Amino acid sequence: MGQFTHSLDAKKRLFMPAKHREQLGETFIITRSTDPCLKVYSMEQWNKYTEKLEALPSVDGRDIIRFVYSNAIEVQPDAQGRVLISAELLAYAGITKSAVIAGCGYYAEIWSEEIWNEHHNAENVDAIQKKMIDLAL
Repeated sequence: MGQFTHSLDAKKRLFMPAKHREQLGETFIITRSTDPCLKVYSMEQWNKYTEKLEALPSVDGRDIIRFVYSNAIEVQPDAQGRVLISAELLAYAGITKSAVIAGCGYYAEIWSEEIWNEHHNAENVDAIQKKMIDLAL
């Protein structure tokens, strides 16, 4: 849970908040999302997720499996809590300077601060409110 904003350092490392590191563990996975952001999974959640992928029929699942696995990296935070994210993943998410790390239940997301702000404006809140009403939440 929660949302934290941090800047990439000169070596393109991102500080992961202690709260998230506690839940993610010593090693975790960062991969592309279908949204313009990155998803972060603990190894336990990653294994649950990939079990579902492996159970997909090969014809239906191969594009999904390629998308997920080919864009995934395993990371371990350094002593200061920073992780090195590949240039390809940073480019995909549009992260050049500042990022928002958002808790999303059993995973976290990493967004470019600019894209995060665009997606989380008042208009989007109205759309979310409508979805919540439609789903009786």
